[in-house]
Amino acid sequence: ELEGRVERELGEKKFRARQLYSWMYKKRASSFDDMTDLAVAFRAKLKEVAAVDSLVLDGVRHSADGTKKVLVRTAEGAVVETVVIPGEGGRVTLCVSSQVGCALNCQFCFTAKMGLRRHLHAAEILDQVVFVQRMLDEAESEGSRLSNIVFMGMGEPLHNYDNVIRAVNVCIDDRALGFSHNKVTVSTSGLVPEIRRFVSDTKANIAVSLNATTDEVRDWIMPINRKYDLEALMSVLREVFPKKGRGDNGSIQKKVFFEYVCLKGVNDTIDDAKRILRLTAHIPCKINLIHFNQHDGSEFEPSSRETMLAMQDYMVRKGMTVTIRHSKGDDAMAACGQLGKPGDRPGPPRMRVPQKFEASVKNTVERKPRLAREAK
Repeated sequence: ELEGRVERELGEKKFRARQLYSWMYKKRASSFDDMTDLAVAFRAKLKEVAAVDSLVLDGVRHSADGTKKVLVRTAEGAVVETVVIPGEGGRVTLCVSSQVGCALNCQFCFTAKMGLRRHLHAAEILDQVVFVQRMLDEAESEGSRLSNIVFMGMGEPLHNYDNVIRAVNVCIDDRALGFSHNKVTVSTSGLVPEIRRFVSDTKANIAVSLNATTDEVRDWIMPINRKYDLEALMSVLREVFPKKGRGDNGSIQKKVFFEYVCLKGVNDTIDDAKRILRLTAHIPCKINLIHFNQHDGSEFEPSSRETMLAMQDYMVRKGMTVTIRHSKGDDAMAACGQLGKPGDRPGPPRMRVPQKFEASVKNTVERKPRLAREAK
């Protein structure tokens, strides 16, 4: 695509596009003047018709645990949030956003209260990665390196399918960002047709946000389930991730990563653990239990650590691989499910609470955030 534009619109040879591609992603140039092996005349043409970055850095919010929420702004002024999560041995995971807001209205997610403002272009998704890479380059003495990219920020990645696939494939292209396909993971709430396409269109990993074990609960907390219910979701996963060999679409990923946000009194019983095992019985997978991170106006509360450990213990004893994801960045509103800023615009409607769960969510929880430091 870039070769065609360079040849057609700028009158340059195709190899110039390959040089430009390398400067943009592998060398992470911040200006055309930095691209020293490009002809001066070619750089002048680029300055007239293009910009190196599609986003502008707007600020960084720091959490006490070392997590950073990086705020970037689009050309029209929309704020996009991406999260830098420190790990062991200097490894860093980057959680990128794919949309401004989200259309899927998951009831436990703060981003959902924005509704969908717009899709991000592939360049805007990739700029989040490049910006953070530059930040880490500048702080080289700290010994941190970006090791993993997860598409788990603002938005439903597979709802913005074409732009996300372009961005993912640049991430795993050795000529560009050069991440291993095993280190790039895209999360979805369960868009069935796009899951089937995904495993054919990229080698990156896919994670599925499950969060409920019955259609009654999932219809409520994840309205996408009303279009693609649990049976439809599990059927496509059994198709593309069979227990033996590759799926019909040639998937090379060995296991599905199921994410499960634990909500007190809603989806956190041993019966739920049993149903998780039944739902996933014919799908090679790992389960990641996630602590629910509260936010202003949330009607849900997090499950206790004891409850989550009990669910984990039950499933592990039955042979399932189960991890618990501990919250990071909560004091800076940078944790899972906390990104975005709804503002004054009316948000999507809240879903009707099934009667038997009314006692679990009857009180709106007012969040009391700890102080977070901000730097511009």
